[in-house]
Amino acid sequence: MADPFAWDEALLRRYDTHGPRYSSYPTLYSFRDDFGEQAYQAALARSNADGRPLSLYVHIPFCRKACHYCSCHKIATKNARVAEPYISRLDREMVLLRPYLDTRREVAQLHWGGGTPSFLSLDQMSDLIDRLDARFGLSSARDRDYAIEIDPREADVFTLRHLQALGFNRLSLGVQDLDPRVQRAINRIQPRILTEALLDEADRLGFRSLNLDLIYGLPLQTRDSFAATLEQVIAMAPARISVFNYAHMPERFTAQRRIRAEDLPGPEEKLAILRTTIAMLTGAGYVHIGMDHFARASDSLVIAQREGTLQRNFQGYSSHAQCDLVGLGVSAISCIDDVYAQNHTRLADYEAALDASRLPTARGIRLTFDDRVRRHAIERLMCDMALDLDELSETFGIEAPRYLAGALSRLEALQRDGLVSLEGHRLIATPIGRLLIRHLAMAFDARLPPQPGPEFSRIV
Repeated sequence: MADPFAWDEALLRRYDTHGPRYSSYPTLYSFRDDFGEQAYQAALARSNADGRPLSLYVHIPFCRKACHYCSCHKIATKNARVAEPYISRLDREMVLLRPYLDTRREVAQLHWGGGTPSFLSLDQMSDLIDRLDARFGLSSARDRDYAIEIDPREADVFTLRHLQALGFNRLSLGVQDLDPRVQRAINRIQPRILTEALLDEADRLGFRSLNLDLIYGLPLQTRDSFAATLEQVIAMAPARISVFNYAHMPERFTAQRRIRAEDLPGPEEKLAILRTTIAMLTGAGYVHIGMDHFARASDSLVIAQREGTLQRNFQGYSSHAQCDLVGLGVSAISCIDDVYAQNHTRLADYEAALDASRLPTARGIRLTFDDRVRRHAIERLMCDMALDLDELSETFGIEAPRYLAGALSRLEALQRDGLVSLEGHRLIATPIGRLLIRHLAMAFDARLPPQPGPEFSRIV
């Protein structure tokens, strides 16, 4: 098993600091509590002028059993009746949005996340789709991107057939690890046959893309045990594989307190797992897009990256450029025009706002010109693994090398260490720099604390 590039463990460990994942810029930590419903309404209205397609994200917070590693906004419950009032409130949120949003705009993207969207019954899924269609008008276009996250422990072949009938054409299946010892340690017992059966049926039904989620750095994992998981996943041949870095933050996430720190792989072993992952997946024909995403060369994400149109949002990488993102549900985040807005993260607060006929906007931020320049620079770095300063200059009417002189100065040390090269006015992440792309992006972050702390996850 050959390494895809020269591996420098000492360099990786030196740069393995805490930092943002940059699913947005500014990051969540810059959102303001004095940003409320009226600011969000104004952004919705402004967005109509450009007429960009819409991307809808629906957050379903419920799951039947809490996994110990989880850091999502979720509610563990076996009471299926909680879904009915929640769907009604989602519909109320849509109704309150409509006066400010031109719903003739195409819904090019739809994503259901959680929690576990497959917590819903088939009838409830139909009900929610009907409400979304009635309020926004869902697309039947062939190139639409309608995805849902599935827990293989809760779904079966009938679920997949139903989802296809509802218009979904992409599936993301949570796997995390196939080793039974690791599964027991994270409270997620999931026999391989469950995942294989769903993948086979999804392939037979003709779903456009299948994604499997894995996590490295979980308790009891070793490079050999995770290699065994990767062998099985590669044999399943999904179009996309996400391999997330487990961030152990028990002081923030209660569920993680059930994981014993002494069971976690040490820094050296964790890097070895990452090295094994990249070598095995690239050896099997997957393209390392960046961060934690791998995809087949024919996948739309790889094509978008090659064409320079790849984007990054709260759901990860996206091939649908220039959509306005409307988030629905508790904790959901919207990116509309020049604004980020987040709903209340506590279900009771979310419900109370809607019951009072108010949008459940809890906080957010309106971007300054400087924010927009830096957001563009960071997104292009994260998506292209490169940054064209001439393109940035033309887009914003600035002299980018002068405007971003401070960021370029901060990159000089990274350039000396071989993480980035400068060719004319084009910054290019080196192969090992791609693994540390978050660190490169941090050079452009004007809002980052001088010493980013444990509020952010580690980079590697």
